[in-house]
Amino acid sequence: MEKPGKVYAETDRLFLRQFRLQDVDPFYKYRTTPAVAAFQSWEGYTYADAESFVRKQIAHTPNQPGTWFQFAIALKSSNELIGDCALHTPSNEPRIVEIGYTLALEHQGNGYVHEAVTALLHYIFHTLGKHKVIAFSDVRNEKSIRVLERLGMRREGHLLQNYMSKGQWVDEYQYSLLQSEWMVQEHACRQAE
Repeated sequence: MEKPGKVYAETDRLFLRQFRLQDVDPFYKYRTTPAVAAFQSWEGYTYADAESFVRKQIAHTPNQPGTWFQFAIALKSSNELIGDCALHTPSNEPRIVEIGYTLALEHQGNGYVHEAVTALLHYIFHTLGKHKVIAFSDVRNEKSIRVLERLGMRREGHLLQNYMSKGQWVDEYQYSLLQSEWMVQEHACRQAE
């Protein structure tokens, strides 16, 4: 297996790493899978869009105020790209960040998203020292809602017709987790081991 490149976090099965040019094909494949894109904002995604996106992420670093950074989720055993996690660092309040995630359809149902986002939260709260993480989910996206709630995130709001997606107004749930809450969860998990 080739080296994974810049790794920001890892688990027993996964790397959260920098994107690389070899990721364009699998990235394009899952981004254009209808079941994967159903609750995402993008539509009409082209190969050129995927290549441009990956090239920008290769040159980008996380935690830059006013930007989104995408971490590649890769299998540790093969370095194969299976999805991505997003980190948005707002310029007006960079201590509160937003996350998101996407996983290739053929890798769903194996606990990879929970594992990847757990590693991302650890990185955000320990390495970056952030105060709070927020996430939004389309109210129809039951899988994503289960992931956020299983991670211990609290539903803080139901935002009516909060954004336009694929020609219709979509309701979203807003979730959040404080650094102090994450530390308590981590401590409880260590005690249980």
